[in-house]
Amino acid sequence: MQDVLLIKYGELALKGDNRSFFENKLVKNIKSALKDFKEVKVEKTHGRIYVECDGDIEEVIERLKKIFGIVGITRAKKIGLNLEEIYEAAIELMREYQGKTFKVETKRSNKSFPYDSMEVSRRVGAAVLKNVKGLKVDVHNPDVLLNVEIREMAFVYAGVIEGAKGLPLGTNGKATVLLSGGIDSPVAAWMMMKRGVEINAVYFHSPPYTSERAKDKVVDLCKVLSQYGQSIKLHVVYFTDLQLEIYEKCPAKFTTIIMRRMMMKIAEKIAKNTGSMALITGESLGQVASQTIESLYVTNASVSMPVFRPLIGMDKTEIIELAQKIGTFEISIRPYEDCCTIFVPKHPATKPTLEKVVEAEEKMDYQKYIDNIEMEIIDV
Repeated sequence: MQDVLLIKYGELALKGDNRSFFENKLVKNIKSALKDFKEVKVEKTHGRIYVECDGDIEEVIERLKKIFGIVGITRAKKIGLNLEEIYEAAIELMREYQGKTFKVETKRSNKSFPYDSMEVSRRVGAAVLKNVKGLKVDVHNPDVLLNVEIREMAFVYAGVIEGAKGLPLGTNGKATVLLSGGIDSPVAAWMMMKRGVEINAVYFHSPPYTSERAKDKVVDLCKVLSQYGQSIKLHVVYFTDLQLEIYEKCPAKFTTIIMRRMMMKIAEKIAKNTGSMALITGESLGQVASQTIESLYVTNASVSMPVFRPLIGMDKTEIIELAQKIGTFEISIRPYEDCCTIFVPKHPATKPTLEKVVEAEEKMDYQKYIDNIEMEIIDV
């Protein structure tokens, strides 16, 4: 009898002819996440992924919980195709679980096994009732569901640890996220990673108006995001000169929207140079003046790339809850201002028109700044 981790995945199983591509990518991501564990073996067979581990199984589970594409992780007993061994494994498992009622479910993909699913469930249930005191069978609403799988080997398990869900990272291309250091943009990055998108990040730094601690905060946010399966290249763009040019030469009511357009243009340039096919922002419709539908239209017009806004229909409470769940919230609320919070006009335009904004930004020579970006790249 051997303890293994059984990896469950959901929508990957619906991918038809492309299923093996997604499964193989998930296996590769699992192996990468566990590469510093010497006593770990990852195996894919017949629509299942198994992880064998002789070391710190709890730490392995914590790593697996952050791998996109995994719906659930369960601790299973791997045994031979022998009913007595299956009984022993089931009894051992049920002694570990708290509960008064249970049900046995059997899946028999190995049709050469001499007993059908119903017979296996009946026999295993009888063995558990005989050897574990205080248990009763409840086929409708059991406290514990005891699973038996009859494959090339037999697997017995109960209980599932929730995974990150989504699609394996790297199955849906690459995009560049505008990472401000606030609450929203790291959540937006995480949501796109969950859909299989690899990310780069761009942070706009405006010293001396923004401090080194503000930059450190963004680095720490990237460290949290990188725990979900990939290292991140953080492009720190020094934005002070262009930001001052905007506030000196452009009408105050348009400065915020023009600043956003300049950020998008610079981010698009970096995205194209790094193989990204889209931009990601943390904007939520109507949250601030630069996020009205009119403002977003004007912002979009500054670039040709698709712009993904996964938070667009979420309110702040929902975003905060997700930030807390993924581990970025406490970093995001550190009291260090980013460049988006300085020089904010008292009365920003909430319904700008593209013609007026373009006319306003033509009062400065912004292209020379975009062509000569001062930038630092940090591998996180």
